[in-house]
Amino acid sequence: MSEIISEEFIKSYEGRHPNWGFNGLGYIVYKRTYARLKENGDSEEWPETIRRCINGAQRIGADYTKEEAEKLFDLIFNLKCNFAGRMLWQLGTPTVERFGANSLLNCWFTQMNEPKSFTFLFENLMLGGGVGFSVRREDIHELPRIKSEVDIRHDENPEGVATKDADFIVPDSREGWVYLLRKVLQSFFDNGKSFSYSTILVRGAGEVIRGFGGSASGPSILINGITKICEVFKSREGKKLRSIDVLDINNIIGSIVVAGNVRRSAEIAIGDPDDFLFLRAKRWDLGGIPNYRAMSNNTIYCDSYEHTSDALWEGYNGNGEPYGLFNLPLSEKYGRKRDGLMKKSDFYPESKDNVVGTNPCGEISLGNYECCNLSELYLNNIESKEEMFECSKLLYKTQKAICALPFIHEETNKIVHKNMRIGLGVTGVCQSQHKLGWLDYTYTKLREFDTKYSKKNGYNRSIKLTTVKPSGTLSLLAGSTPGVHPAFSHYFIRRIRMAASDSLVSTCKDLGYHTEFARHFDGTENHDTVVVEFPCQFDEKAIVAKDMAAIDQLELIKTLQSEWADNAVSCTVYYRNEELPEIKQWLSKNYKNSIKSVSFLLHSEHGFIQSPYEEISLDQYEKMIKKVKPIKLIQTSNQMIEGIECEGGACPVR
Repeated sequence: MSEIISEEFIKSYEGRHPNWGFNGLGYIVYKRTYARLKENGDSEEWPETIRRCINGAQRIGADYTKEEAEKLFDLIFNLKCNFAGRMLWQLGTPTVERFGANSLLNCWFTQMNEPKSFTFLFENLMLGGGVGFSVRREDIHELPRIKSEVDIRHDENPEGVATKDADFIVPDSREGWVYLLRKVLQSFFDNGKSFSYSTILVRGAGEVIRGFGGSASGPSILINGITKICEVFKSREGKKLRSIDVLDINNIIGSIVVAGNVRRSAEIAIGDPDDFLFLRAKRWDLGGIPNYRAMSNNTIYCDSYEHTSDALWEGYNGNGEPYGLFNLPLSEKYGRKRDGLMKKSDFYPESKDNVVGTNPCGEISLGNYECCNLSELYLNNIESKEEMFECSKLLYKTQKAICALPFIHEETNKIVHKNMRIGLGVTGVCQSQHKLGWLDYTYTKLREFDTKYSKKNGYNRSIKLTTVKPSGTLSLLAGSTPGVHPAFSHYFIRRIRMAASDSLVSTCKDLGYHTEFARHFDGTENHDTVVVEFPCQFDEKAIVAKDMAAIDQLELIKTLQSEWADNAVSCTVYYRNEELPEIKQWLSKNYKNSIKSVSFLLHSEHGFIQSPYEEISLDQYEKMIKKVKPIKLIQTSNQMIEGIECEGGACPVR
């Protein structure tokens, strides 16, 4: 079958370059994160990536005409819209044939109410996804009581080398690692049997991983992680797990996955508003907080402001990570707020959404075992409302085709094929206030198109269509303010994490950019990961955080939740301590009926080391720019960092 985007077509783009964001940082981020290696060992350039993706989308059923495909190519090339990061990385590869839609989608949610929820989380993190999970009492209470006197050990000789004589030999595969965890869960939850295992087949650290790419972490991280998980279980012998135990087990699983430095585990834990163990899990001023708790953002189920407590607000003073808020009733009952209560119809069969939680960044409310399906509209680069709808319609066709693909887990197949939920996101909002009037026009046209297209192709209509995601990585490509967020400042340092083994690290050093090893909560260095600092600027047209009070940010969320997002608006609201009384007052009046999800972060003095953003002066910016060379075409042996929308194990803004 001939490809809809031909090599001859992309030759017409030779010598042309998009307007990469932030002095070429957008190009470095593209090369680090999305450009795949070709057969000759070189990495793709932008036209080649787009061609691979559109041809791949066509093969899975996007059903573009030649004119539509070439138009979409041009829109993406000029950074007016984009596939989600996972799609940019995987569309058009053999991995899609092996894993189906799981290879193309980035975020999931599971209630932790049965043992297989743990393996579902592990498996999707291993595939590069982010996973949200519930640790509320009504969910974890369903987990079985922990068996006593279970002994699970790694079988090795006196020199520490794995042997062949263990009860279970771990296969050298994703499935093998997940199966080991399943055996551990069976022992502690079900049969009470002890066993030994061996990692003799697991490839050594640094060896190449085919398929998803990257290099192996070696067996030690698996062994250490399983040991820590067993310690959590043994501490609860004869008892039920508490929220903090489930949180720690899932965070340890996340640390196993991230250790290979190919994937970056993104997790969100959602707990009860009066669960004090959970609320203090990331209060580092109390001491003794394990590093692996960095793996999740933490949020509370909060139906109204009255459900918040002093224990929640205690973490807002720079002494801990401020917890976010998730409004489940509003997410169940409403799409866009302006459209009123969801009414029973062929795509709202129960007159409400079947959501129970949210993805790690909070922009898509999800049912149990359901997943996100995202794409991006660069509002700052789109020139008219007609062009905005054209971008939306063309991206929608790929997203709808992905919804119809098979998934690894049957539970996911059932809920995704029923809901057909997608999330077309907008970014660059704080550069494009004069374009907000285009949102309702585009949404209305897209809803009409979904009705006709779904009927024509035998799909359910999509229960929800639109969102605002944090867009920390994709926005860098186009020089956009991320999602609904203001620019951090006019001049700032943007820190980007890379695998220490990535050839891009040497390239950045040669260009003059400052690099250093990543540091953990406790100050120790992580020699697998390097942090590179890039001086960046926004022009005077962009709204910056210092000129936008926390209340103004909340009002903008409210507007986008009404005019565009029928899913949710992901936003980390920058605040200063003196704004907290006003924030609480605003939430008491508006949160219950207007906000589906929100999180907060001190603009500065927040306690995070090597934070993604740091404000600098014009003088500092000019000095840093003088030290670096212009970014030109780069060839790299990049193997990609998974979890691409969620750097550092959390939402990009955080």
